[in-house]
Amino acid sequence: HKLSNYPFANKTEDCLTMKFLFSLFLANLAVASAGKVIPGNAAIKADSEMGMKLLSQARKLEENGDDAENDMSWVVGYSLKFQGCHHVKQWNGDADDDEDVKIATKRLVRFRLCPSDMCTETNAGGCKSGYGDYVLDLDTYINSYYELKEQVTEQNCENHMNNNCDCDDDDGKGDDFNRDYCEYDCFVDAGMSECVDQNPYEDDEVEQVDIKEYLECAQLEVENNEDRKLEEDEEEVAYYVGPYCAKQGGDIYLGVFTEDSCSEFADDYGGKTTYEELTGQTLPYSSESLVGMECLSAQEVDDDGEVAVYEQFEELYKAAGKCENNLAEGTVEYPNSNACSYIEGVRIVREDGVVRSSGGRASPVATAFIVIFAMAFVAMGFYVYYLRTRLGVKKDTLLD
Repeated sequence: HKLSNYPFANKTEDCLTMKFLFSLFLANLAVASAGKVIPGNAAIKADSEMGMKLLSQARKLEENGDDAENDMSWVVGYSLKFQGCHHVKQWNGDADDDEDVKIATKRLVRFRLCPSDMCTETNAGGCKSGYGDYVLDLDTYINSYYELKEQVTEQNCENHMNNNCDCDDDDGKGDDFNRDYCEYDCFVDAGMSECVDQNPYEDDEVEQVDIKEYLECAQLEVENNEDRKLEEDEEEVAYYVGPYCAKQGGDIYLGVFTEDSCSEFADDYGGKTTYEELTGQTLPYSSESLVGMECLSAQEVDDDGEVAVYEQFEELYKAAGKCENNLAEGTVEYPNSNACSYIEGVRIVREDGVVRSSGGRASPVATAFIVIFAMAFVAMGFYVYYLRTRLGVKKDTLLD
């Protein structure tokens, strides 16, 4: 007998048809969703767990690298170019007390090694070819950078003094000759104020802040100020000073914070107002970047004329996550690309400096399949309804 000859035939056919269509839709939806994979060249979110693990693994591979990778001789012909500073929010694993910040700020620096003969200060990228891109935590970068800059500056100042300044107190000088004045004038006239520690023309010496103390988040030491007294029921507040990324990501400033991870600013102005109230002085590097856009050469020449790589360069290179796909062929035997996906994930930045990483995008093919099968499912539903209506009409006609 035909199924249509029984009273429940129409309902059974409808039910079976709907179940079949629904199963088919779910199956194709699963296939289409499975097609939504992150391609090999897609960016991995910098603030994701995968991103953090990737960077950690990239560093472990550096530590376990072979002798060929540890060969730093090729770096002699390259210069360091700061690319930008970014920060991501992540869970603070060191938060033990209720007062501790639960979501801490992880700050990252992206820098580039450009061939020295191609690196330019005016070009934000430094160079357009033959380079390697690297990413590193801010604390490690800023410490090595500051030491490197200090060493390079010291060498440049010494060379300028020996070759351009006649400040030796010899017999040819008059009785009123002052070596400090001579050196100061020589450096200032050459636009090399970084070579000057104190202005000898000023009697009152202003105590300089030792920037090295605050290249990492550290508690601010403030002398007791009798004019600033706390209420009896007010507890003494500890403040911390450390570097942070500017909103646009192009500069690194010093700020004042209310906790030891340097995540919460002491005021709405990066802590500048709080620092002035506490010390009566202007917070250094609160509006001037700690790092510049200059190209710093890795080449160090000693007194004997021997060429080597600055120790700080080696520290930066070994500690950083690397993406060396754009290095000229033959520069290194085994270019390291372990951190390329991670670096791609920190290239887009919001105005507030927080990373807006471009995550894996949905496959257009998968999206097309979902749309097509959804439309087919709806069409089949209407068709089933149409068949049911027609069969119902025929049934009524036969009964009559």
